[in-house]
Amino acid sequence: MNRKNLVLAAAAGLLTPALAACGSAGSGGAGKGAIVVGTTDRFEAADYAPAPLDPAYAYDAGAWNILRQTLQTLMHVPRGGGQPVPEAASDCRFTDTGNESYRCTLRPGLKFADGDPLTAKDVKFSIERVLRIKDENGPVGLLSTLDTVETKGEDTVVFHLKSPDATFPFKLSTPAAAIVNSKTYAGDKLRDGFEVDGSGPYTMKAEVEDNQLVRAVFTKNENYQGDLKVQNDKVELRTFTDSAAMGEALDEGGIDMMSRTLSPAQIQEMSSSPKKGVKLVPMPGLEIRYLAFNTEAAPVKEKAVRQAVAAVVNRGELITKAYGTAALPLYSLVPASVPGHVNSFYNKYGEADTAAAAALLRGAGVRTPVKLTLNYTTDHYGDGTAAEFETLKSQLDATKLFDVTVKGTPWATYRPAQKKGEYAAYGLGWFPDFQDADNFIGPFLEKDNFLGTSYANPTVRNKLIPESRRATDRNDAADAFGKIQDIVAEDVPVLPLWQAKQYVAARDGITGVEWSVNNISDLQLWELGRGVSG
Repeated sequence: MNRKNLVLAAAAGLLTPALAACGSAGSGGAGKGAIVVGTTDRFEAADYAPAPLDPAYAYDAGAWNILRQTLQTLMHVPRGGGQPVPEAASDCRFTDTGNESYRCTLRPGLKFADGDPLTAKDVKFSIERVLRIKDENGPVGLLSTLDTVETKGEDTVVFHLKSPDATFPFKLSTPAAAIVNSKTYAGDKLRDGFEVDGSGPYTMKAEVEDNQLVRAVFTKNENYQGDLKVQNDKVELRTFTDSAAMGEALDEGGIDMMSRTLSPAQIQEMSSSPKKGVKLVPMPGLEIRYLAFNTEAAPVKEKAVRQAVAAVVNRGELITKAYGTAALPLYSLVPASVPGHVNSFYNKYGEADTAAAAALLRGAGVRTPVKLTLNYTTDHYGDGTAAEFETLKSQLDATKLFDVTVKGTPWATYRPAQKKGEYAAYGLGWFPDFQDADNFIGPFLEKDNFLGTSYANPTVRNKLIPESRRATDRNDAADAFGKIQDIVAEDVPVLPLWQAKQYVAARDGITGVEWSVNNISDLQLWELGRGVSG
């Protein structure tokens, strides 16, 4: 997201102990009334992120999980995954054989939550607004293949693309294409703060302390017309300082469900010693973690250094020490369960091999030990991150080829510094915007990429990515995707480390939990109920 996360340019802040305690027993989580969901996602309106919930700015999983409840998109991915289906639209389809013209017809009688009619002009306004604002931290890159937007009457929108893009329906299902009201959103600037309103299944009221969102109350939108079936009248999303505080609130009945992010220790404990009245629900997940490199910065400007790091990382040990059963080794940017995946890094480097790394450095004339700082964020990706980076340091230092320093930085400082190119090597995660190999490649390797990296491979950018997007049958894109993954393994602008498993925990009596988070980590609060089956 980003979402993706990308997930990932999340607004981050620190919650005071008093605010964290709002999830304790007696706070109204159990019984009748609102279903209360806990999260460790943090949101702050600050100078570097004044508009954390504006769809032209928001590009992280936490913010998107709020926008998906409140704003409507033309398309959405069904609860079980697969190809997008109409949501605000009644019908969407390519109207040419080249995948360059895409037409959507709106459902009749659409309204925003305040009663204003929603028409094709609002769709055009919303998409063009993202393109016009073109925020460097925002999701505008998802619309890179879009040329112009045309309206035909009150209910028809035609998207004319610059080049064939069979993934465009997926992109219309993301908050990058969310529909907003021109009466409440300016066309050329961001909407500061935490206000968000649209035509989605809920309206949202934000509770804010010290410019930090501590509670979001979602109330069923009686004007909503779309494809989603809403199983409740109200849901509260509460933020917690850490997984331990969130888990305590669940145990005491202060919340009904905990989502992002359970700690590895909590997952292990709940798996081995289930707690009465609480169920742990495993789900497929496509979140990935990786090291990225500023290929213009010393010492990783030398490709052999990046290759040597790739040659000695032991993913199995890394996962065992930091994440236990909550992750799987990843040898490509594209997760193993996504069509088009190739184990390119394993094919090139195999298991951890110090001798091979030494040969790479020696062949390039690189003096050892290479002094290298590995940067990570201390408060954005969960409790295992520090242990992960200490393990990476230990592995690299043990080869005597590297002399590694590990540095942790809060997200509010970390992400802006990374975007400015201040780190040579740094860790990030990615929550995909949609389930297609393209979304694990384009955001990292296209011109205006999520990382802001200077790495550019003309074969990937100008030939293979466009070739992959011409394939209507996504299986036909596998050859292009395979070549891209092999090039990434050769050049190592990023080093994939692991793919996450996904868990939520909920109290007995809450239904729809198994559908409450999909495999790209979208929170689907409308699926939750009390004694309701879906």
